[in-house]
Amino acid sequence: MKYEVVIVGGGSAGISVAARLVKGAPELKEKIVIVDPAKKHYYQPLWTLAGAGAVKKEVTEREQKSLIPDGVDLIQEAVTSIDPDANSLTAGKSTKIHYDYLVMAAGIQINWDKVKGLKEAIGKDGVCSNYSYDYVDSTWESIQNFKGGNAIFTHPNTPIKCGGAPQKIMYLADDAFRKADVRDKSQIIFASASDSIFAVKKYANTLEKVIARKGITTKYKMNLIEVDSANKLAVFENSGTGERERIPYNMLHVVPPMSAPDFIAKSKLADAGGWVDVDSSTLQSRKYSNVFGVGDCANLPTSKTGAAIRKQAPVAAGNLLSVMKSQPLKNTYDGYTSCPLITGYNKLVLAEFLYENKPAETFPFDQSKERFSMYVLKKNILPVMYWKGMLKGIM
Repeated sequence: MKYEVVIVGGGSAGISVAARLVKGAPELKEKIVIVDPAKKHYYQPLWTLAGAGAVKKEVTEREQKSLIPDGVDLIQEAVTSIDPDANSLTAGKSTKIHYDYLVMAAGIQINWDKVKGLKEAIGKDGVCSNYSYDYVDSTWESIQNFKGGNAIFTHPNTPIKCGGAPQKIMYLADDAFRKADVRDKSQIIFASASDSIFAVKKYANTLEKVIARKGITTKYKMNLIEVDSANKLAVFENSGTGERERIPYNMLHVVPPMSAPDFIAKSKLADAGGWVDVDSSTLQSRKYSNVFGVGDCANLPTSKTGAAIRKQAPVAAGNLLSVMKSQPLKNTYDGYTSCPLITGYNKLVLAEFLYENKPAETFPFDQSKERFSMYVLKKNILPVMYWKGMLKGIM
């Protein structure tokens, strides 16, 4: 089969680009297809609050088919290989799809099996994670069942979606432990493979104060490599010394390692790290002029967030339409991303920044301060903007 535009991935990036293409060029209707095996679509930014018992996870779920823009087809199969030299890809067992233009919006791959013992332990006996719809309930159960001891929160040594999420649930857990009157007999440990709490100094300064106020222990350059669930031990490797440390846990919130999807890493579209190799400004492939990359699967040097995709989608769609018309690429992406850093129930620091970690704030006040108003924005307003605006190509 043949389509003028094939979009690989039906997440926030793929659907947003598709919506903008059919709005910008109605003649493309029935000539665009999204290829993605998912039957459900999730608003994942709310999983932090679901893991903290503040919302039900069910509010984050929609039927995938209900979100596909009119005039765009959907093939619910997984892409297995791409041949950009032949302008074709293979999905499912043998579905061959040819294209004139390709948009790579395949998201990020979560590798539960890259931590020894994690797949067997996850979702049971205090081992939990907000990075899956299937396991997010286990986080709230673990928080509620926690009676004291070590509560460990990890951050891996790979790129991840929403770089602030590993610590957000920790601050909420601290609040919950205090409310349950178990905080004084517990130790909260943030074991991160990073070398600091946050990459942007303006917001890191605030988060350091939050950590001090809450009495949280930080261990940097510590990468989780094993979960010994039989002995309730988390095994970490120090990235600087290579030494290993085994820490007992009563609760362990794991952020699994992540990577570009395997079929991308094996393709000619990838850079050395396996990500779609694109120009950081135009989002056009560095190797193939009829290919664009957007969202988590692209090698853009910025945090992988939904907010970043909201700014990338109009650039990718606009520049693709320019290529179709043999016009110069006039849309540019400046690296904008946002991380709503929840620091407790009803408290949030809204981090917004560009490439090179330069703050770029929307509101006329200092966003590095914890605010209730920004928590309301995160919990109540941004989801509506996502479902009714971003996915429809109007914001």
